[in-house]
Parts: sequence; structure tokens; C-alpha cells
Amino acid sequence: MSFTPPPTRSRRRYTAAEKLAAVEAFTRLGNCRAVARELGFPYLTVYQWLVAAGVDVGGARALRKEEYFRLRAAGVHRAEAARLTGFHIRNVRDWDRGIHRTSYSRTLPDGRVIHYNKNVDVESLVAGVRVSALEQVLDPRFLSLLEREKIRAFHAQGVSIRSMAKALGRAPSSVSRELRRNSVGDVYEPYAAHRVSVTRRPRPKTRKLLTQPKLKAFVQEGLDNQWSPEQISHKLVEEFPGSQEMRVSPETIYQTLYLQARGGLKKEIQAALRTGRTRRKPHNTGLERQPRFVDPMVMISERPAEIEDRAVPGHWEGDLIVGTQNRSAIATLVERSTRFVMLAHLPGDHTAETVRDALIKTMRTLPEHLRGSLTWDQGVEMARHKEFSIATDMPVYFCDPASPWQRGSNENTNGLLRQYFPKGTDLSVFGPEDLERVALQLNGRPRKTLGWKNPAECLRDLLVSN
Repeated sequence: MSFTPPPTRSRRRYTAAEKLAAVEAFTRLGNCRAVARELGFPYLTVYQWLVAAGVDVGGARALRKEEYFRLRAAGVHRAEAARLTGFHIRNVRDWDRGIHRTSYSRTLPDGRVIHYNKNVDVESLVAGVRVSALEQVLDPRFLSLLEREKIRAFHAQGVSIRSMAKALGRAPSSVSRELRRNSVGDVYEPYAAHRVSVTRRPRPKTRKLLTQPKLKAFVQEGLDNQWSPEQISHKLVEEFPGSQEMRVSPETIYQTLYLQARGGLKKEIQAALRTGRTRRKPHNTGLERQPRFVDPMVMISERPAEIEDRAVPGHWEGDLIVGTQNRSAIATLVERSTRFVMLAHLPGDHTAETVRDALIKTMRTLPEHLRGSLTWDQGVEMARHKEFSIATDMPVYFCDPASPWQRGSNENTNGLLRQYFPKGTDLSVFGPEDLERVALQLNGRPRKTLGWKNPAECLRDLLVSN
């Protein structure tokens, strides 16, 4: 339940019978990993038993490999040959491609070597430094290769350090330190200096949780109590307001957990984290989001305040309720101030074109002063929102991703509609008359938020007053 093994855990003692069973299973299966899976023992433990018993583990593997190639030469499919010989499909795929694998590298048929620990082939290195690291764009506070080239030119011309700094927009101390650290005699080489700077970037140091016992104990206790790393981090600030040593970010906790998981503590990590993951899951940020539609969206944050406080009628929220296997749908529209409901029939499908035409037809039944705006989520059915706005003179505002509460009236109405259209129902069997009858019933219900009036009465009052 933590990122370190419990100190009180005792090492398991295996019996001679268990070791003998592993040897017998290997004689039958001929595969160390298959033995480990069958008996439920760690692979390395089984491997050590077999070696200690004098079993030629490597020889058995070589025989199975020969058998695999014999089967392939006889025309057996790769997956079937792998199954019969007990090899993983990824291993045999590399063999068929002529790739030679070791514990830490792969040698391709053309002679290139890819090292696992460097995650880069040797041809992508320049003087032992990765090309991608040399070309990486850093924060402007770091000297770039172009600036280093300018420093070399200035230095060769005898320009003073302060003049160089003024021309580059840098502090004189930065230029002075660069020349002092990366010059050989009186010669400054910008490319060598840039490579050296790349090698200085990593900061290999002991993780904070491993050097602060008190901090580690607090984090340990939080994980045992099923707290998230974020909760632990904020609780530290509250419990130890004046101690900078008792500070750790959520990311540091996650990094420590996942680093230990790579060492084999996967069960402990699964118990420590709510998600049960033993690997990081990449997350996209808002900066990485691609435009949802061809036509630019107007987000809900730009919606006028008069719409937000429901002071002016005529502003609508909309969405789809979908039927079984998303094959049918109904468009739902709710007026924000009166909660008046309108249902749009979608015959056949709910593509962007079909939804556009249905919404235009429905909105044109309203008087102009009740066609103020429409708020929708970012579903693909609104890809034609620009054409809808042109046809109805109604702007469309889009909610943020995964934020259904931003159109709360519509979400509440969709919940009420499920009384008439349960989930898993084929909605294509309901015609326009059925939708009109359901909308009539909802609009006739008294609502607490309307002072126990019903939406139909509130909309009637608006029509009469105008």
C-alpha cells in the first residue's frame, strides 16, 4: 500500500517440494516463464531454482527456437508456431524480421543498434549527446546555440563582455561565466559549449522522500489511509506551515511511486493509488487540444451576463438523448428562464446536417424575440453550428469539455425525459406526434423554481406581454 516494501514483511521460504515441482514442470513444459505462471512463483525465483538444479535452461530455449524455425519453414503461421513453442509473438516477429535482441539493445538487419537504456540509436548521437537534446528549445533564460555563435564572433573581435551582454540582452555575468566555463585557453567553441551545457542539464540527486524520514512517514501514512498525492501535499502545508522540509509536490509522490513500480512493486502501487495503475497515463493539456470544428467556436465564457443570470428570456440550452447503440436520437431544447421544453424529431440519423435542419425548423416556430441564443456541448452533431446561426440569427455558445453542469437546465430535463424514453430504447419508433405529447406533459408540470407555475404558463405570459 506504499511506495516502499513494509519493513516488517518477512521473506517467503520455499520448500524443497515446491522447488522439485518447478523442475518437473520445466521437464514437461520446457519454458521457465510457463512454469512460473503455472505454479504462481516469480520468474526469477524459478529460473534460479532451475540453474541451481543443473537444468540447462538456455539449451531448452535453443531447442524450442530451432523448433520454431522448423515450423515456420514448413509453412506454419507465425502465431501458431509461437504458441506451439511457447514464445511471445513479439519475440518471434523480431526473429522473422532478422532483428537480433539482447537484454539492453536490438540490432537491426542494416546494422543499426538501438539501446533500450538510451532510447536512441547510436547514429543519432553527436559526441555522445542526443541530437534531439541539442535541438531542444529551452526557456529564454538559457543561452541558445545562436547566442553562443554570436559570443564567439564578438570574442574573436575583441568586444568587451559588457558590450556583448548589451548586444545579446543578457547580464554581463552570464556572458563572463559562459566564456570562463567553456573556453580552452583563449579559444571559445560554441558547439562544444552547447554540448557541454546539454550534459549539465540533468540533475541526478536523491529523491526528497528518500532523504527525509519524517516526510516519508507522513506520505506513507496518507497513502495507507487512501489519500491521493494531491491531498497529502496540501495537508503537509496545513500541518507544517513553517517547515520547508515538510513540502512535497503531488508529482514527486507520483514519480517515486512509479519509479518503485518499475522495480517490481506493482501490487503495492495498485493498492496505494485509487486508479490502480502501475504506469503513468499521459494527459493532454488545454494547449494540446485540436479545434473541434472547422468553424471557430464561441465558448460559454464569452456568453453575456444577461444570459447567465436568466434575466432575459429567449436563450436556450440543447443536447441529444440517444437510443440503443447510439443509432437513434432526439434533440432536446430548454428555455433557460421559463424551462419550456421543445423536442426536435431526428428521422433516420443524427448527423450534423440532420441536427442542423431539425433545429432550424424548430426554432423558426418561435417569435423572433424568443430566438436569443443556443448553448450546446461540443458534440459532433453541432459541426454545422455556423449554418444554424446564419439561418436563425442565433449565436451558439459551447460548453467546456466534460462540463455538463454549464447547461444544467437541459441536463435536468434530459433526466426527466428518460421517464418517457428509457435508456436502451430505440428512439426511431417515436414520431413527431409522440414528441409533441411528451413535451406538452413536461410543460404542464408545475415547477418549484417557477413559483409553482408551469413552463407553458410562463411562456404564455411572455408572449402576451410582448
